[in-house]
Amino acid sequence: MSGWAARAGRWGPALLGILASTALLAWFARLEPRWVALGWVELVPWLWVLDRTRSGKEAVLAGTVLAMTFTAAIFGWFPEALHRYSQAPLAVCWLAVLLLAPLMELQFITFALVRHHLRRTSTPPLSFWRITLTSALVYVGTEWLCPKLFAETLGQGFYASESLRQLADLAGAHGLTFLLLIGNECVLAAGKALAAREAPRRVAVPLAVLAVLLLAGTGYGRLRIWQVARETAREPALKVGVVQANITSYDKLAAETGMYEVVRMILDTHYRLSDELLQGRGVDLLIWPETVYPTTYGSPKSEAGAEFDADLSGFISERRVPLLFGTYELEQEREYNAAVFVGPGRGGELTRSAYRKTMLFPLTEWVPESLDSPWLRERLPWTGYWKRGPGPRALELTLREGRRLTIAPLICYESIFPGYVAEEARRGAELIVTLSNDSWFQGTPGPKLHLMHAAFRSIETRLPQVRVTNSGISALISATGEVLTEVPDDHRASLALSVPPPPRLTTLLVAWGDWLGPTALVLAGLLLLGRALPFRRRAP
Repeated sequence: MSGWAARAGRWGPALLGILASTALLAWFARLEPRWVALGWVELVPWLWVLDRTRSGKEAVLAGTVLAMTFTAAIFGWFPEALHRYSQAPLAVCWLAVLLLAPLMELQFITFALVRHHLRRTSTPPLSFWRITLTSALVYVGTEWLCPKLFAETLGQGFYASESLRQLADLAGAHGLTFLLLIGNECVLAAGKALAAREAPRRVAVPLAVLAVLLLAGTGYGRLRIWQVARETAREPALKVGVVQANITSYDKLAAETGMYEVVRMILDTHYRLSDELLQGRGVDLLIWPETVYPTTYGSPKSEAGAEFDADLSGFISERRVPLLFGTYELEQEREYNAAVFVGPGRGGELTRSAYRKTMLFPLTEWVPESLDSPWLRERLPWTGYWKRGPGPRALELTLREGRRLTIAPLICYESIFPGYVAEEARRGAELIVTLSNDSWFQGTPGPKLHLMHAAFRSIETRLPQVRVTNSGISALISATGEVLTEVPDDHRASLALSVPPPPRLTTLLVAWGDWLGPTALVLAGLLLLGRALPFRRRAP
C-alpha cells in the first residue's frame, strides 16, 4: 500500500469522526431540551480521533479541522451578516471566517496538543485522571486567555436544562464546559473498556463519575431554583414598559428620505407605542432600545437636533414617566454610544444621568487609536468612530413616586462578558437592563444566541433582567435564566413587564469575578510541570 493510501486509510475515519462531533455540536447548540443529553457525548468521536493521532502535528491538525468545521456549523450565518454589513464579497467573508477559525477556536488545538502529550508521557494508575483534568483545564484556560468574538463556550448548550444551567453562578458557562469535557472523557473511557472487554470496574468507574456529575449538578440546580422562588415572593414587582418598534437600517432609510424624516419617524413611532403602553398601567419605568435616538442627546449638532431634544423632553414631562433610552453622547468632540436616563424631578424639572458603553464591537463600533488612520478608513469605510466609556458602573434611577432603583446598565455587546456584569452587580445593582441593536443579525440565529448570553448573566449574578432591542429579541429574564416574556425577532410590540425583585442571593461569580479561566491556567501549569505531584509514578 502506498504512503498516500495509508494516510487516506487513517484520515478517512478520522475525518468522519470529526464531522460526527461537529454534527452533535450543532444539534446541542440549538438550545432545545431534547438535545441536552448530547452534551455528554458530542466530543466522543473527536476524542477517539485524538487517541489515534501519532504525533503532535497530527493532534494540532485534528484540532484545527474541528475548529473550522465547528465555526462553519455554529456560525455559518455570520459570513452572510458580515457581507450585508461591509458589502465585501460573500466568498471573501467566508474565507476570512474560516481562516480565522483556528485562532478564534484555539482551545480545540491546545486541548488536542496537551492531551496527546499527556497520553504519551503519563503512566498508570492515575494517568486517565491526569489527562482528563489537565486537558479540560487547558481548554477553559485557553478560552479565557484568548477571548473570542462571540464569547461562546460549549457549556452554554446546557442552557436548555433548567437545572444544570444554575451551576453557572459558581463558575459561569465555562464551568459547565469543564464538566462537559470530563463527562465526554468518561463516556469514551467506558466505551473503550467495554469494547475491549476489560474488567467491569474499568467500565463502571467512569460511568459512576458521570452519574455523580449529573446528580450533583441537578440537585444544586433544583436547590437554587427553590431559593430564588422563595426570596422573590416577598416583595412587590416593578412595572417596566418596553418598546420594540422593529425599525432597522437607519442609514438606508436616511438615504431614501433624509435623516430628519428618519428621526421624526422613529420618535413618532416610539411615542405612539409608548402611549398605548402607558394607558392605565402605572408603569414605573419606560425603556427604549440602543441608538433609538440616532443623534447626540443634550448636545445638538443642529437646529433640527435641538428640536428633537426639546420634543423628547416634552414627551417625558407630559407623561410624567422616566425614560431610559439609547442615544449618543458628545464630549470634547469624542462621541460615545450611551444609555441616557431622563426623569421628571420633584419640582417639575427633568433629571438626567447616563452610562457610556465600554465594550465596543471591534472595527464596526471602535478602532484602537494605535490602528486608526486615514489609510484604514479609506479601505474600511464602515469602521466605527465611537470611543470607549469608563467601564462598569451601577446607575441609580428615580422612578415614579420617588422609588429608587439601582441598575446594571449594559449596551448590546457588553452582555457577553461575565466579569463585566459581575462588577456592576458588586456595585449594588438590583436589576440588569440591556439595551441592544441586533438588527445586523436579523433573521439569523444571532438574536437567539445573544439572548442566551444575557440569560447566563442573570444566572451568574442572580439578578432579573430587562432586555430591550430594536428588532428582537426583547425579553424579561428571571434570576434563574428563564425567559418569562419575549418579543420575537422581526416583530413590533410594546409590553408592560412585571419584573420580580432580586432574590439577594450571593454567588461565587459575583464574589470572585470570572475566576475559573486564570485558575485553570495555573492548575494546568502545575499539573504539566509538577513531577512531584502524585499523578506521576515514582521510579523504583
